[in-house]
Amino acid sequence: TLIRWLEKKVERLPPQKEQLLPRAASDVLELDEVWSFVGSKENPSWLWTALCRRTRQIVGWVVRDSRDAFAALDLRNAIDPRYQSCPTVSDFLGSYEAVLPPSKHRSVGKETGETAHMERWNGTLRQRIGRFVRKTLSFSKSEKRHLQVVTWWMATHNLAILEAA
Repeated sequence: TLIRWLEKKVERLPPQKEQLLPRAASDVLELDEVWSFVGSKENPSWLWTALCRRTRQIVGWVVRDSRDAFAALDLRNAIDPRYQSCPTVSDFLGSYEAVLPPSKHRSVGKETGETAHMERWNGTLRQRIGRFVRKTLSFSKSEKRHLQVVTWWMATHNLAILEAA
């Protein structure tokens, strides 16, 4: 079945550090979060992501049930260690400012274009994975499956860029 296929694919994925291109000194990370739900809209699921502007790879991500500082801290800790010292940009969500050092982080509006790559990536995610469409009949019925789909999507995205390089 499709579920067994997905489970096998996810089990065989290489670790994130093997999916990423080497870091460059000029790298900047764009941060954002995308809403979805598991089971019902009363059970929100936020996908927090950090995208390297130069490579367009996702260098860190987490799925959490909120948009608070704890979730932002989890994202900061999920970023590949090679990229953790990179400057970051995000929207004005206060959760980022609570956990990211002001010397390395800037909050910007969408009109600046500073988070354009992340916003475009979010659009692609919503187009390709039905459970991330804003108004949908497609949704994850279990957190385990939701996490498996996200894990598979992140890895295939990063590996496609790695293989093209």
